[in-house]
Amino acid sequence: MIHMNMVLVNPFNGRKLVSSAEGLTDEGSVVFSFREGAYRIVEDNNYTRNFGYQWNKFYGTQVDKSSKLDISEVRFFAETQWDKEDLSGKNILEVGSGAGRFSQIILDRTAGTLYSVDYSNAVEANYRNNGPNERLHLFQASIYELPFAPAQFDKVLCIGVLQHTPDVERSVKALIGMAKPGGEVVVDFYPVTGWWTKLHAKYLLRPWTKKMPHEKLYQKIDRNIDWLIKTYRFFSRLGVGRLFNRFLPICDIDGTLPKGLPYAQLRELCVLDTFDMFSPEYDQPQRISKVVEWFKKNGMTQVWGGMVTYENCRAAVVKGIKS
Repeated sequence: MIHMNMVLVNPFNGRKLVSSAEGLTDEGSVVFSFREGAYRIVEDNNYTRNFGYQWNKFYGTQVDKSSKLDISEVRFFAETQWDKEDLSGKNILEVGSGAGRFSQIILDRTAGTLYSVDYSNAVEANYRNNGPNERLHLFQASIYELPFAPAQFDKVLCIGVLQHTPDVERSVKALIGMAKPGGEVVVDFYPVTGWWTKLHAKYLLRPWTKKMPHEKLYQKIDRNIDWLIKTYRFFSRLGVGRLFNRFLPICDIDGTLPKGLPYAQLRELCVLDTFDMFSPEYDQPQRISKVVEWFKKNGMTQVWGGMVTYENCRAAVVKGIKS
């Protein structure tokens, strides 16, 4: 059941919602079902179907307690700089949770109450990884039609998602609207680093790969991943990886994955991350300065934007405090 201090609203008509074992009721009748651990505000048939397929197939691959790595924990605290103790009793909104890699960190490393949202049926993978838990409330919903009254959350988090939404500025505005005065919003996204950003195998091939059936795309990546890893490593050893590897249809191993992984684990992460490159409907990198501008325009103060480095990885992050 949802905590009494959280006001839920029907995003389509503005009426107050009440939670029950069957779902969310609007004036006495159930309008949004509760299924497999999540309240379903939307159906599965939307532009994030690839993520539902991806995260239910690779449900434990990036989750620290399953992978026995700490990549999600390191990234979460490096980007947010949140204090574990300060999150005790706070209401935290996570938008775009996927399989729940960061949900797990919030639930296991803090005493915050988590409201976690994904537009795809990846909420089922999240529940498999993190439920049941009385501090976890899962919703399948759109970032543009969230089932919460505005300005209720102490912390709002959106990691690895913004570039995959159809209107990034509108997405930023929706997130900021959920933060209470004094609340903090943290986002990351793919950055535009220069004219060469889209001179990359991902952007050259995506017009075709994003239209492929998900199982077919997965099988094609899985069949070819071993020679792609070998070729990537060959160019890296020669010292020309930064130039040539961007034209290989494989994820950036050196820039995004931990070093020294057993091959089987490296292979699984490469298949996952490569599928993640080529399957989304939207992939829209942004300039950090532009996202900072959107934060300020929508009532955020103490806005900071820049590149955050953790281990051998870097991420474009913008954060601020709601005025």
